[in-house]
Amino acid sequence: MSEFDWLFTPTVLWSLGALSIVSFVGSLIAIPLILIRLHPNYFDARHPQHWFQDHHPVLRAIALGLKNFIGVVFVLAGLAMLVLPGQGLLTLLIGISLTDFPGKRTLERKIVSQPKVLHAINALRQRFHRPPLIL
Repeated sequence: MSEFDWLFTPTVLWSLGALSIVSFVGSLIAIPLILIRLHPNYFDARHPQHWFQDHHPVLRAIALGLKNFIGVVFVLAGLAMLVLPGQGLLTLLIGISLTDFPGKRTLERKIVSQPKVLHAINALRQRFHRPPLIL
C-alpha cells in the first residue's frame, strides 16, 4: 500500500469533483460581476488606483492582506482553467488585479490590450449598459 492511497478514495474523488463544479460555476458568476463593476478607467495609466488609502492603517493592512490572498487564489484558479474548463484568462486577469506586486499595472494592461480579451470584456460591459474600458 502506498501512502497516497487515501487520495483515490471515493470520498476524496467526489469532494474534488464537487469543488471543481462549484469553482467553475462560481467563476462564471463572479468574473462577469467583477468586470462589470470595474471603473472604465481602471486600466488607464493616467489614473492610479489606491485601495483603502483613507482608512485606518490596521484596517488597510488587513484588507490588503485579504485582497492579496483572494488574488492569489484567483491567479491559481486562472492558471488551472487555462487547461481545465473555465474562463482562465479572465480569472487570471482578476487575480492579477487583486494582488499587489511591482509591474502589476503594466502586466494588466498587456493582458487587457489583447484584442480578443478587450473585445470580450467590452461586449460584456455593453450588455449591462456599462461604458467600455479605457486603456
